[in-house]
Amino acid sequence: MAETLDEAIPAALNPRVRDLPWHTPFIWLRRALGDVRATPTGLIFYGGAFVAMGWCIRRLFGYAPEHTMTLITGFLIAGPFLCLGLYEISRRHETVARVKLLPTLTALRANPAGIGLFAIVLALLVAGWMRVSVVVFALFFTENVPDLKLILSPHFLTEENTTFLAVWLGSGAVFALLAFAMSVVAIPVMLDRDADTFTAIFASVRVCLANPACMLTWGTLIVLLTLAGFALWGVGVAFTVPLVGHATWHAYRALIE
Repeated sequence: MAETLDEAIPAALNPRVRDLPWHTPFIWLRRALGDVRATPTGLIFYGGAFVAMGWCIRRLFGYAPEHTMTLITGFLIAGPFLCLGLYEISRRHETVARVKLLPTLTALRANPAGIGLFAIVLALLVAGWMRVSVVVFALFFTENVPDLKLILSPHFLTEENTTFLAVWLGSGAVFALLAFAMSVVAIPVMLDRDADTFTAIFASVRVCLANPACMLTWGTLIVLLTLAGFALWGVGVAFTVPLVGHATWHAYRALIE
């Protein structure tokens, strides 16, 4: 009976999910490199924007490490929306050899209602994480918050500070996992199929449930590439984040029929 009902739902509202092996994300990254080579202007523009964003965070909130760390990690939650133009480059590259940058800047027009609502959902997640993060800092550091260099150094790993890191990272992981499960293919689905927000979120959750090993690999790669980009004085995100953005489009193509 369940299969009958499932088949009765239109494909646009019930996209079929493929079951892929754990190592498939490496193929998506290789294909993403092809998009980068084909449209280097996308890497230059969007990569430059991500670098500028990171520098602004450090410039404006460098005096408050709790805000700096929260906003940088919040970037992982908001990333699926920030990479919208990169998805559009990959989508156009499937049919056009040379993709122009300017039309990708207005990719939101493809589905303004669906993508706009999803952006609000991500913004609420970022706001929730910011609040939780600041509270965790306040609970563990009632007087002075250590500066960012000390927090990132091995000298910070005392027993009390290890407890703080465990709580802070654990709290962040909850928000990151929720955002990942909701967004792994959500915006590409809305961009390519004109789906509504909740259909796209449902498709993303189904992808995660059907491919736990593959999604674990992909989520780990996203975190490592993004943090590596920020670790390289913030300049590395000019390459790593666009690479993840293009690869996300190929993830959608591979995971959704």
